[in-house]
Amino acid sequence: MTRLDELVSLLRNAPDEVFIQPHNVPDPDAIASSLGLQYLLKERGVKAVIVYENEMEKSNSLKMLELFGVEMRLASDVASLGEEDWTVLVDVQKGNANVTDLVTDEVAVIDHHEVNEGDSGCRFTDIRSDVGACSSIITEYFLENKIDIPRNIATALLYGIFMDTSDLTRGVAELDINMFYQLYRLSDISLITELKGNQISKADLEDYARAFSTIEVYGEVGFLYLDNCNDSLLGAASDIVVTIAGVDVVVAYSPRDAGIKFSLRSIISTVSAEKMVRYILEGRGFGGGHHSMAGGFLPGENLEDGKSLHTFIRHRTISYMERGAAVK
Repeated sequence: MTRLDELVSLLRNAPDEVFIQPHNVPDPDAIASSLGLQYLLKERGVKAVIVYENEMEKSNSLKMLELFGVEMRLASDVASLGEEDWTVLVDVQKGNANVTDLVTDEVAVIDHHEVNEGDSGCRFTDIRSDVGACSSIITEYFLENKIDIPRNIATALLYGIFMDTSDLTRGVAELDINMFYQLYRLSDISLITELKGNQISKADLEDYARAFSTIEVYGEVGFLYLDNCNDSLLGAASDIVVTIAGVDVVVAYSPRDAGIKFSLRSIISTVSAEKMVRYILEGRGFGGGHHSMAGGFLPGENLEDGKSLHTFIRHRTISYMERGAAVK
């Protein structure tokens, strides 16, 4: 029995509707993975609706919906969402800061991030933290079940791998390479080119300009403060800063209504972005991710009155580096 067989066997017992839920602001990997899984379930006789929580912010994510005919609905627009419904979490895990706990019952999870502490309560779990993109996992579902991949879905999955592994240069596992090869010959590369030309909007340029004027570098660590930017820009700006000569680790952060959002990057083997963000936010917030990239959130009520946020972040980061909290 394949993993898809197990999942389908579970979902056929759903008391009501089945939903697929990626993280709150779906990126290309989350969109492609959700689309691919929706098609797989349909092929096995299970209808599933894709729902998400927040409006998409990045140009290429919005372009994907148009190019590939992806139907995703804001959870707030789905009046039928209820406690009897079942949800499959994709590219995220229950309890993460970037996923809203809907009223539905989360019965399954497919993800590639570090495993959250504690019991998720899911009856089906496929979490592979060594894999660079969730799209690679979904592609394997197609292949191991001998289900043909439609051209538009193959292209979306290929783009998901492209984006989450930074063109196969970050956090790449053997599965990512193998699935990339399988997808490439099935995909419309002209659409990949079009998507790569729609990664930022004109409005983003002003945000980038303001952000990069705040960069501070201490040794091999770069700090970047972005004034109330969207989540996509925060991650994209981190990716750019880590390309600066001599900068191996980036800590980027931005205020939100409810607190402070973090995005970390590491391009060296001795520093884990995932462990660093947990160290910075220990006792105050929460975070997670991969060795090379991670995110986190510091709730506003946990900020100390009268103390500088910037000083706190730099102190915790430099303390982590000096203590040699490294991955062996």
